[in-house]
Amino acid sequence: MLWQAVKEQLSQKIPKNAYSLWISPLKGQEVDEGTLVLTGPDSFFCDWVNDKYLVDIQTCLQEIGREGVQISFAEAAPLLPQDLPPEARQMRLPTMPVVRKFTKALNPRYTFAEFMVGNCNMLAHSACDAIANHRDDVGNIVYINGGTGMGKSHLTHAVAHHIVNHVPSTRLHYLTAQQLTAEMVKGIKTNTMVNFKEKYQNECDVLLIEDVHTLSGRTKTQMELAETLDVLMECGKRVVFTSSKAPREIDNLDEGLRSRLAYGLITTINPPGFHTRQKIIARKAANCELALDENLIGYLAENVKGDIRQLESIIVGIKAQAALLGVIPDFDLIKETLCNIIGQQGQISVEMIRDFIAAQYRVTINDLQSKSRKQAIVFPRQVCMYLARKHTQLPLADIGRALNRDHSTVVHGVRAITTKIARDGSTRGQIELLSDKLEKKFL
Repeated sequence: MLWQAVKEQLSQKIPKNAYSLWISPLKGQEVDEGTLVLTGPDSFFCDWVNDKYLVDIQTCLQEIGREGVQISFAEAAPLLPQDLPPEARQMRLPTMPVVRKFTKALNPRYTFAEFMVGNCNMLAHSACDAIANHRDDVGNIVYINGGTGMGKSHLTHAVAHHIVNHVPSTRLHYLTAQQLTAEMVKGIKTNTMVNFKEKYQNECDVLLIEDVHTLSGRTKTQMELAETLDVLMECGKRVVFTSSKAPREIDNLDEGLRSRLAYGLITTINPPGFHTRQKIIARKAANCELALDENLIGYLAENVKGDIRQLESIIVGIKAQAALLGVIPDFDLIKETLCNIIGQQGQISVEMIRDFIAAQYRVTINDLQSKSRKQAIVFPRQVCMYLARKHTQLPLADIGRALNRDHSTVVHGVRAITTKIARDGSTRGQIELLSDKLEKKFL
């Protein structure tokens, strides 16, 4: 067995206590010739092994001649009632539906109350709220796509929590696409596909499937899911999908399944803007019992543009630093924590670009932020807007805030420089030189 061979190699490379703690609990299954699915007790366990031991696992695969195998991680499916011995099962009336308990698989913090709503995720939040409350505002199928750490899992967990707490008799299934594939493979090997179909087609009121993009190339799983969706859609059941890609962007996906995934509402969660980041930081700090004033929260929101998990990691880091030193968090402590977690290289902010442009054109930051209409001030200000738009992924409002301008002024400034670049070779050369200097200095 592939995973057993890898474990034997790992036992020679990893200290015995670390091996017992992090490697032994993992279950390995080769889904196909090119993928090894490692199943851990929970998401934290899987993330830790992925961060600390993925390179060691890949090295072992190379040593046994399987270097082309892709590794993926999945949370263990919760123990179902039918898997328990008869004496441990809860008795129920014959007319009551089978309700599968899976609350251990849900993060208790991922509720609607803890989800910070902003322009970046408002539609996704409303759609999930409608699904959770069985309203027909958005139909019965919702597809949420977005980058890592944008809150997709938070919303699906929130839907599950709400339904379990308010309508516990609902037959709800929550799992990842990888778990669905593993379960189907097990059904094929044990000749129990009848039970698989019964579970997801006839014993399901709400289906929540995460990471649908991982179904790419898995033809049999795609066929079974398409068949299941046909049954659920005909019966008006509720379905929520999450993915890092829109249905049209997933490669090696059967067109029939692609059409079914796109049948309902498709909504995207974008990176949070400045105000949403402020709300997230304030809530995370409150949950950690960390006292941060508005200035510190604003500073963090300005300088941390990563996913929400990174924001949470930084808050935890600040809390730990403050506790170890026995001090109240201040700017120096926060700057040190940011440096340790996200580093200083490879990230560029509007403030960096603004300060750089001020130095290049020999104007002050106050000049760039002023209401002056002098050409000697307006042109550098517009250049700053143009370069910020080029070198960052920030919303226009965030770019404008660094210069005391609104998003419409930024749009005008970017267009003005773009037009000058097209018409004037001197301006084009100037901008290219500044852009090159900026990249060498900060990236």
